[in-house]
Amino acid sequence: MAAMPSFARDQISIVGSSTVYPFATVVAERFGKSTSYATPTIESTGSGGGLKLFCEGVGENTPDITNSSSYIKKSQYEACAEKNIDIIEVKIGYDGIALANSKAGVKLDVSQKDLFLALAAEVPNASGKLIPNPNKTWKDVNSSLPAVAIRVLGPPPTSGTRAAFVELVMEEGCEAFEGLSDEVCSSMREDGAFVEAGENDNLIVQKLVADTTAYGIFGYSFLDQNSDKLQGASFNGVDISFDNIADGSYPVSRPLHFFIKKQHIGVVPGIVEYAELFLSPAAQSADGYLAEKGLIPLGAAELKKYRNDLKKQNVLVIK
Repeated sequence: MAAMPSFARDQISIVGSSTVYPFATVVAERFGKSTSYATPTIESTGSGGGLKLFCEGVGENTPDITNSSSYIKKSQYEACAEKNIDIIEVKIGYDGIALANSKAGVKLDVSQKDLFLALAAEVPNASGKLIPNPNKTWKDVNSSLPAVAIRVLGPPPTSGTRAAFVELVMEEGCEAFEGLSDEVCSSMREDGAFVEAGENDNLIVQKLVADTTAYGIFGYSFLDQNSDKLQGASFNGVDISFDNIADGSYPVSRPLHFFIKKQHIGVVPGIVEYAELFLSPAAQSADGYLAEKGLIPLGAAELKKYRNDLKKQNVLVIK
């Protein structure tokens, strides 16, 4: 491989997940203050948008790191491979997906099946035929739920949170019915019951405070940071909490990652050092500064693996 020329910039460029953004911001600020390197720039583009920018090529006009709240798809990996980009994966911890609403509203206890019936574009009728979703209230979905109109604010398709919600909630709920296609399981309503509210989770929080009948979908960390105003729904009787996500009892949880462009290491200064700070004891311990922000830290075995992968610059391989 030909030698890479030095880039004009000496500041790490990071894009990607809105869920990972607050954690990355905390680490970036500490990195800028505690080292001789410049504070990285971070743009919240959504996981899908970040990977698209990341995989555009190698060079100073492309990001060095992309944050992701859903795992990289094979198609995304192949898009990077076409541009001869080698990827180093860093898992940073775990997060739960919350279905939250104002504390002034009604707290839900739901199943994945309930949410599929509430939010899918098409659902089976009594005879098993697919029809446009007729359910208007939560009570229409499940007689034990309140007679409150279904209105859920959620992330767009470019969001890792949306991808994880589809996988962990919609597709799981869809399994209660036989023979439904992947498209039916993953297609969301477009009649106003589900509203795409953009990549800005803080904006969803503000809308939930203003509308006590609405519910929102976002990462646990945003619920944790707004626990004075919002409450999270239970899934099958299990509340969303730090401990319940950490021990696996809360069913709607996912790993969080970022991906490093190996070709930029040694060209843009500080990339490895930034990643090492993310995996440091001060960040990753149960009482560390990322846990204070709502991140569920990695266990000892995973920490060892990702520190080793980073040290050896092991490249991600997806076949």
